[in-house]
This record gives sequence, structure tokens and C-alpha cells, in this order.
Amino acid sequence: MVIELQPVEVDVEPLVTRVFLKSIDLLGGLQKLAEFKTLTWLPSLARAAFAIVLREEYLKTEEEIAEIVGLTKQTVRNILRADPELAMYKIQHLEELTQEEKKELRVHTAGGIAKLAYKLVKEGHEEPKIFLEYCTQAAEALDIPWAYMVLKRIKGTDFPIQSAEDIKEKLAGVMIKGRKAEEVVEELDYPIKNPAELLHRIKENLKMHGIE
Repeated sequence: MVIELQPVEVDVEPLVTRVFLKSIDLLGGLQKLAEFKTLTWLPSLARAAFAIVLREEYLKTEEEIAEIVGLTKQTVRNILRADPELAMYKIQHLEELTQEEKKELRVHTAGGIAKLAYKLVKEGHEEPKIFLEYCTQAAEALDIPWAYMVLKRIKGTDFPIQSAEDIKEKLAGVMIKGRKAEEVVEELDYPIKNPAELLHRIKENLKMHGIE
């Protein structure tokens, strides 16, 4: 008798959040990031945390990760191939970075940090309880990262999304670059076939309003 295994829905968010927060800890915390004017790195760290957890825990392919997280396949590949030791070297030499390097966290560095954070979390090298509530509050207060918050809130939503009404309630209270998420999604074109397309259209809407 052949037994067909059915796919099981898994909740990646708790582990992703722990890896994300451990990544921030490895960078010296939010205060150090603010000091070096590198808070803009946080969205890249969050996406890298998602990519690493999806690969290591759930054996997702590069294509699957790219669709879930809203990245290109090549970017996902770069994250997964990143060198943690090189990432740590860059962390230890933050003061030597140029202003341009401080504005953007390179994909390889984000992937390396997330890899190391994942390893440490799995080995138990973290505080007994990670402050999940703090993470949400900090994300909204510092706008870090809006893509992560959107993905978090729309979890369980059926795609394609036919109209803004399908997700407005779930996104209530989320700020996207200073704009209310409910207002942003009202201006998008529908239907939207997957999370990656939703993030892309939000980005395009922000650019239309002169927001980078």
C-alpha cells in the first residue's frame, strides 16, 4: 500500500524572529546600529533570516524561498552561500566601513550573519526568552523592516488577492515608510498572485510617492 504524505503547514515566524533578533545582537544591538547609522541594514537581515530558516529547517528550494520572501533567486543563492567568518570580520570592523557601505548591507554579509545567528540559536546561545513583543514594537517604531511586518500580518491569506479589502484588516496598524499600510494597499492594482508580487507592488507604490 502506498501512503501519500500531505504537506504540513508550518509556522516559521517564531524561529525567524529569534534568528533576526540574534543577528541584531551579533551586530552589537540597535544602539550600535544607530550609532553607526546602519539601521537600514535591518530589512536585509530579516530577509536573510527568513531564507536561512526556510532552507535549514524546511529544506525549501531557492525558487520557493525567493517567492516566499520576495527576493530574486540569485539573491537567495548569495545569502545561502554566504561565509559567516567573513561576515563576522566585517562586523568587527564596522568603524572602517565607508558611508556607502553603511547605507546598504551586502547580501553576503547579511547571509553570513543570519547563518551564524541560526547556528547560535539552535545551540541555545540566546537569552531564555526573546522579546517578541519588543520586536514588533521596535519594527513599527523604527520601520524595521516593513516587508517582514507585511509578511507576518498576511500569514494565512489566500492568493491571489482580489482587492485591498482582503488584507486591509490584517495590516491595520502597520506603517510602511511613514505611510499607513491600509492606505498603501488601497492604491495597488489587483489581483495580486503571490506575496512576492505584493511586496513588489508596494515598493513601486512607494517610489511613485517619492519614497525610497
